[in-house]
Amino acid sequence: MITAILFISFFALLLCGVPIAICLGMSAVLALFYAINFVPQYAALSLSIIATNTYTGIAKFLLLAIPFFVLSGNIMAKAGISTRLVKFIDDCVGHRRGGMAIVCVIVACFFGAISGSGPATVAALGAVLIPAMIASGFTPAFSEALMATSSSIAIVIPPSIAFVVYSSIVGTNVGEMFMAGIVPGILMGLALAIVVMVEARKKGVTAAHERRDWKTRFASFREAFWGLLMPVIILGGIYGGIFTPTEAAAVSVVYGLIVGVFIYREVKIRDLFDILIDSAKTSGGIMLIVASASLFSYCCMLFGISSAATNLLRSVSGNQIVFLLIVNVIFLIAGCFIDANSAMYIFIPIMYPVAQALGYDLVAFGIVATVNLAIGQVTPPVGVNLFVAMGLKVKNEKAAGEEYHKVTLPMISRAVVPMIIACLAVLLLITYVPKISLFLIGH
Repeated sequence: MITAILFISFFALLLCGVPIAICLGMSAVLALFYAINFVPQYAALSLSIIATNTYTGIAKFLLLAIPFFVLSGNIMAKAGISTRLVKFIDDCVGHRRGGMAIVCVIVACFFGAISGSGPATVAALGAVLIPAMIASGFTPAFSEALMATSSSIAIVIPPSIAFVVYSSIVGTNVGEMFMAGIVPGILMGLALAIVVMVEARKKGVTAAHERRDWKTRFASFREAFWGLLMPVIILGGIYGGIFTPTEAAAVSVVYGLIVGVFIYREVKIRDLFDILIDSAKTSGGIMLIVASASLFSYCCMLFGISSAATNLLRSVSGNQIVFLLIVNVIFLIAGCFIDANSAMYIFIPIMYPVAQALGYDLVAFGIVATVNLAIGQVTPPVGVNLFVAMGLKVKNEKAAGEEYHKVTLPMISRAVVPMIIACLAVLLLITYVPKISLFLIGH
């Protein structure tokens, strides 16, 4: 009965369109209220465990990295790094067939390494890149779908908030998670570039411009250099043992302020208040999800749901191949409905003991889970990146007056299919060949 209350209330609230944090928290509270008042074996508990476990879920030093990474990403976005990255990458590859779409993929990977957020990457780059892709010959639906899918790589390319959350659950080294995410993120970008080249040939898309000379490329590289350097500082500092991931997040904020205020001079003192407010809103939303998901996960453990699910998973998956197939299917389905952080807290505590028992490396398992959830950001009906891309107003330059391109959910859903297939191919590769993820950390 308790299990029914927990999950029926969760899915009922989810179907009603209630925010995921409220769905998780409210269903856990209802289950605990019923258990304490109507189930004798839980009568000794009190409702104070709700506050205790909610606080415990977020009172972790490692999670302090999240607001710092969010803040540094917002500072760098305000600093104008997105336009400088677009200019530099366009100078390098814009002369190729479908070059502007390839620019979109590469810039999204670089900017994702700065922001760590898929929706933030779509919002920061979409207003510039989507109109440019449409002008070069791609359809509006394909352009928005590519922007959304490329931006999903942001949670795989380090620094990644999803890796921080995973490490806080499992206890893996965040620095190793960051390093292990580099190659899978690059492979996803290459897979999307192949989709772009196929689409460009099919639609007869030509190059955006002539080949730029090396002098022009060097000039744009010099402008983008300080933004490109931030991921190097973060990863180098963590892996070199200079600072912890949380300290690296704080360093990234200081570095972002130096670049934005003194080097690019795009960030003014008066802008800092708005940046802090936006960062607080984003961080608060993430931490609310983490707190609610922690309480939901506690309920699953308290009522024996997690152990039962773990035992069931262990019994039906006698080897790694079957287990990993089941894991991928579960995460892909979950990614259609809930965000990455919530899925981590719900499923990882159930799955990682089985992965460990089967001898699968937990760092590689975290990469597999995160790539699954990255794909989930563009899978309907709740692909958050798709909705952010569709929400951007892109003017129709061929129409008279203030007319905008209208891309519906069915249109963008059809356009995103080949991109999802390409990412699934990468997912299968890194799932069954974990050395691809692990060779940079020597596991």
